[in-house]
Amino acid sequence: MRLAIFSDIHGNMEPFKEVVRDIREQRVQECFFLGDAISYGPESDRVVRLLQRLDVHCVLGNHELALLQTYARYYFNTTTRQHFAQVESLVSEKSRRIISPWPESRREHGMLLVHGCPPDSITRYLFDLEESHFFRIFQEMDDSVAFVGHTHDLELIQDVDSDIRRMELSKGVYFLEVGKAVVNVGSVGQPRDGDNRAKYVIWEPDTRRLEVRFVEYSIKKTAKGILKRGFPEFFARRLW
Repeated sequence: MRLAIFSDIHGNMEPFKEVVRDIREQRVQECFFLGDAISYGPESDRVVRLLQRLDVHCVLGNHELALLQTYARYYFNTTTRQHFAQVESLVSEKSRRIISPWPESRREHGMLLVHGCPPDSITRYLFDLEESHFFRIFQEMDDSVAFVGHTHDLELIQDVDSDIRRMELSKGVYFLEVGKAVVNVGSVGQPRDGDNRAKYVIWEPDTRRLEVRFVEYSIKKTAKGILKRGFPEFFARRLW
Protein backbone atom coordinates (compact mmCIF):
# COMPACT_ATOMS: atom_id res chain seq x y z
CA MET A 1 0.00 0.00 0.00
CA ARG A 2 1.21 3.49 -0.91
CA LEU A 3 -0.18 6.46 1.00
CA ALA A 4 0.32 10.13 0.13
CA ILE A 5 0.54 12.45 3.13
CA PHE A 6 0.78 16.24 2.92
CA SER A 7 0.16 19.33 5.00
CA ASP A 8 -0.04 23.13 5.18
CA ILE A 9 -1.38 24.15 1.77
CA HIS A 10 -2.38 27.56 3.16
CA GLY A 11 -4.63 28.73 0.36
CA ASN A 12 -1.93 28.17 -2.25
CA MET A 13 -3.74 26.42 -5.09
CA GLU A 14 -0.83 26.40 -7.55
CA PRO A 15 1.43 23.94 -5.68
CA PHE A 16 -1.58 21.92 -4.55
CA LYS A 17 -2.60 21.30 -8.16
CA GLU A 18 0.96 20.26 -9.04
CA VAL A 19 1.17 17.93 -6.03
CA VAL A 20 -2.14 16.33 -7.07
CA ARG A 21 -0.73 15.76 -10.56
CA ASP A 22 2.38 14.21 -9.11
CA ILE A 23 0.42 11.96 -6.75
CA ARG A 24 -1.66 10.65 -9.65
CA GLU A 25 1.53 9.36 -11.26
CA GLN A 26 2.72 7.52 -8.13
CA ARG A 27 0.22 4.63 -7.84
CA VAL A 28 -1.11 5.94 -4.52
CA GLN A 29 -4.15 4.28 -2.92
CA GLU A 30 -5.16 6.94 -0.38
CA CYS A 31 -4.36 10.56 0.47
CA PHE A 32 -4.17 12.20 3.89
CA PHE A 33 -4.00 15.92 4.72
CA LEU A 34 -2.64 17.16 8.05
CA GLY A 35 -4.35 20.53 8.25
CA ASP A 36 -3.96 24.24 7.44
CA ALA A 37 -5.71 24.37 4.09
CA ILE A 38 -6.48 28.05 4.59
CA SER A 39 -4.82 31.46 5.22
CA TYR A 40 -1.81 33.29 3.73
CA GLY A 41 -2.52 32.21 0.14
CA PRO A 42 -5.18 33.69 -2.17
CA GLU A 43 -7.46 30.67 -2.70
CA SER A 44 -8.40 29.12 0.64
CA ASP A 45 -11.94 28.32 -0.45
CA ARG A 46 -10.87 26.51 -3.63
CA VAL A 47 -8.32 24.47 -1.70
CA VAL A 48 -10.92 23.23 0.79
CA ARG A 49 -13.33 22.26 -1.98
CA LEU A 50 -10.66 20.40 -3.94
CA LEU A 51 -9.69 18.43 -0.83
CA GLN A 52 -13.31 17.32 -0.56
CA ARG A 53 -13.64 16.58 -4.26
CA LEU A 54 -10.56 14.35 -4.15
CA ASP A 55 -11.87 12.52 -1.06
CA VAL A 56 -8.74 13.32 0.94
CA HIS A 57 -8.82 12.25 4.60
CA CYS A 58 -8.21 15.43 6.64
CA VAL A 59 -7.44 16.53 10.18
CA LEU A 60 -7.79 20.02 11.64
CA GLY A 61 -4.92 22.48 11.47
CA ASN A 62 -4.56 25.43 13.81
CA HIS A 63 -5.90 27.76 11.10
CA GLU A 64 -9.06 25.68 10.63
CA LEU A 65 -9.41 25.59 14.42
CA ALA A 66 -9.19 29.41 14.46
CA LEU A 67 -11.89 29.58 11.81
CA LEU A 68 -14.23 27.43 13.89
CA GLN A 69 -13.20 28.64 17.37
CA THR A 70 -12.26 32.31 17.78
CA TYR A 71 -10.21 31.68 20.96
CA ALA A 72 -7.62 29.83 18.84
CA ARG A 73 -6.69 33.06 17.04
CA TYR A 74 -4.78 34.20 20.10
CA TYR A 75 -2.09 31.64 19.25
CA PHE A 76 -1.29 33.73 16.16
CA ASN A 77 1.08 36.68 15.94
CA THR A 78 -0.44 40.12 15.42
CA THR A 79 -0.04 40.13 11.62
CA THR A 80 -1.73 36.75 11.20
CA ARG A 81 -4.49 37.63 13.64
CA GLN A 82 -5.31 40.77 11.65
CA HIS A 83 -5.10 38.82 8.38
CA PHE A 84 -7.64 36.32 9.66
CA ALA A 85 -10.49 38.80 9.21
CA GLN A 86 -9.68 38.70 5.48
CA VAL A 87 -9.57 34.90 5.54
CA GLU A 88 -13.01 34.70 7.18
CA SER A 89 -14.56 36.80 4.44
CA LEU A 90 -13.19 34.49 1.74
CA VAL A 91 -14.14 31.11 3.19
CA SER A 92 -17.68 30.22 2.18
CA GLU A 93 -20.31 28.60 4.36
CA LYS A 94 -20.01 25.48 2.25
CA SER A 95 -16.29 25.24 2.99
CA ARG A 96 -16.92 25.79 6.69
CA ARG A 97 -19.32 22.85 6.62
CA ILE A 98 -16.64 20.77 4.89
CA ILE A 99 -14.04 21.69 7.54
CA SER A 100 -16.28 21.35 10.58
CA PRO A 101 -16.20 17.51 10.86
CA TRP A 102 -12.41 17.27 10.48
CA PRO A 103 -11.07 15.53 13.62
CA GLU A 104 -8.17 16.71 15.79
CA SER A 105 -6.34 13.49 14.94
CA ARG A 106 -6.96 10.17 13.24
CA ARG A 107 -5.49 6.70 13.13
CA GLU A 108 -5.26 4.83 9.84
CA HIS A 109 -3.15 1.91 8.60
CA GLY A 110 -1.06 1.77 11.77
CA MET A 111 -0.21 5.46 11.71
CA LEU A 112 -1.26 8.49 13.73
CA LEU A 113 -2.13 11.69 11.87
CA VAL A 114 -2.16 15.05 13.68
CA HIS A 115 -1.34 18.62 12.70
CA GLY A 116 0.98 19.70 15.50
CA CYS A 117 2.25 17.11 17.93
CA PRO A 118 1.27 13.58 18.98
CA PRO A 119 -1.05 12.42 20.29
CA ASP A 120 -3.60 15.11 19.39
CA SER A 121 -2.22 18.66 19.71
CA ILE A 122 -3.20 20.98 16.89
CA THR A 123 -1.10 23.92 18.11
CA ARG A 124 2.12 22.53 19.62
CA TYR A 125 5.30 22.73 17.54
CA LEU A 126 7.88 19.94 17.41
CA PHE A 127 10.71 22.46 17.66
CA ASP A 128 9.50 23.40 21.15
CA LEU A 129 10.11 19.86 22.46
CA GLU A 130 13.14 18.51 24.32
CA GLU A 131 14.38 14.93 24.07
CA SER A 132 12.55 14.00 27.28
CA HIS A 133 9.24 14.98 25.67
CA PHE A 134 9.81 12.56 22.82
CA PHE A 135 10.49 9.68 25.20
CA ARG A 136 7.05 10.30 26.72
CA ILE A 137 5.40 10.72 23.31
CA PHE A 138 6.82 7.43 22.05
CA GLN A 139 5.86 5.60 25.24
CA GLU A 140 2.26 6.76 24.86
CA MET A 141 1.97 6.17 21.09
CA ASP A 142 0.02 3.05 20.16
CA ASP A 143 1.05 3.35 16.51
CA SER A 144 4.55 2.87 15.16
CA VAL A 145 4.66 6.15 13.25
CA ALA A 146 3.03 9.56 13.55
CA PHE A 147 2.82 12.10 10.74
CA VAL A 148 2.63 15.82 11.53
CA GLY A 149 2.91 19.22 9.86
CA HIS A 150 2.66 22.70 11.44
CA THR A 151 6.37 23.69 11.43
CA HIS A 152 6.60 23.64 7.60
CA ASP A 153 9.97 21.89 7.95
CA LEU A 154 10.77 18.32 6.95
CA GLU A 155 12.04 16.27 9.89
CA LEU A 156 12.32 12.71 11.17
CA ILE A 157 12.45 11.82 14.88
CA GLN A 158 13.02 8.17 15.75
CA ASP A 159 13.29 6.10 18.91
CA VAL A 160 16.02 3.58 18.16
CA ASP A 161 16.80 1.35 21.15
CA SER A 162 15.76 4.16 23.53
CA ASP A 163 17.97 6.64 21.69
CA ILE A 164 16.12 9.69 20.30
CA ARG A 165 17.48 10.57 16.86
CA ARG A 166 16.44 13.72 15.00
CA MET A 167 17.36 14.52 11.44
CA GLU A 168 16.32 16.85 8.64
CA LEU A 169 14.76 15.18 5.63
CA SER A 170 15.45 16.01 2.02
CA LYS A 171 14.24 14.76 -1.33
CA GLY A 172 14.66 10.99 -1.63
CA VAL A 173 13.87 7.61 -0.10
CA TYR A 174 14.32 6.58 3.54
CA PHE A 175 13.67 3.27 5.28
CA LEU A 176 12.62 3.84 8.87
CA GLU A 177 14.27 1.85 11.63
CA VAL A 178 12.24 -0.68 13.58
CA GLY A 179 10.67 1.28 16.42
CA LYS A 180 8.54 4.39 16.72
CA ALA A 181 8.92 7.55 14.69
CA VAL A 182 7.46 11.01 14.10
CA VAL A 183 7.66 12.37 10.55
CA ASN A 184 7.11 16.03 9.75
CA VAL A 185 6.00 16.09 6.12
CA GLY A 186 6.84 19.75 5.47
CA SER A 187 4.50 22.06 3.58
CA VAL A 188 2.80 22.14 0.19
CA GLY A 189 2.03 25.84 0.09
CA GLN A 190 4.42 27.54 2.52
CA PRO A 191 7.78 25.68 2.73
CA ARG A 192 10.17 27.23 5.25
CA ASP A 193 13.15 24.93 4.89
CA GLY A 194 15.14 26.97 2.39
CA ASP A 195 13.73 25.19 -0.68
CA ASN A 196 10.63 26.80 -2.18
CA ARG A 197 9.27 23.69 -3.89
CA ALA A 198 6.12 22.01 -2.54
CA LYS A 199 6.79 19.01 -0.27
CA TYR A 200 4.87 15.84 0.47
CA VAL A 201 5.64 12.21 1.34
CA ILE A 202 4.62 8.74 0.23
CA TRP A 203 4.52 6.13 2.99
CA GLU A 204 4.47 2.36 2.56
CA PRO A 205 3.47 0.86 5.93
CA ASP A 206 4.46 -2.72 5.12
CA THR A 207 8.06 -1.92 4.21
CA ARG A 208 8.45 1.31 6.25
CA ARG A 209 9.59 3.02 3.08
CA LEU A 210 9.26 6.81 3.15
CA GLU A 211 9.70 8.83 -0.01
CA VAL A 212 10.00 12.61 0.23
CA ARG A 213 8.94 14.35 -2.95
CA PHE A 214 9.62 17.93 -4.07
CA VAL A 215 7.31 19.53 -6.65
CA GLU A 216 7.87 22.80 -8.53
CA TYR A 217 5.08 25.29 -9.17
CA SER A 218 4.49 28.88 -10.32
CA ILE A 219 5.38 30.96 -7.28
CA LYS A 220 4.99 34.16 -9.28
CA LYS A 221 1.33 33.42 -10.00
CA THR A 222 0.57 32.82 -6.33
CA ALA A 223 2.48 35.94 -5.25
CA LYS A 224 0.44 38.06 -7.65
CA GLY A 225 -2.76 36.53 -6.27
CA ILE A 226 -1.75 37.36 -2.70
CA LEU A 227 -1.11 41.01 -3.57
CA LYS A 228 -4.35 41.21 -5.57
CA ARG A 229 -6.27 40.06 -2.49
CA GLY A 230 -4.72 42.89 -0.49
CA PHE A 231 -2.93 40.49 1.87
CA PRO A 232 0.33 41.56 3.54
CA GLU A 233 3.19 41.75 1.03
CA PHE A 234 5.30 39.61 3.38
CA PHE A 235 3.07 36.60 2.60
CA ALA A 236 4.07 36.87 -1.05
CA ARG A 237 7.77 37.55 -0.46
CA ARG A 238 8.34 34.59 1.83
CA LEU A 239 7.25 32.13 -0.83
CA TRP A 240 10.60 32.69 -2.58
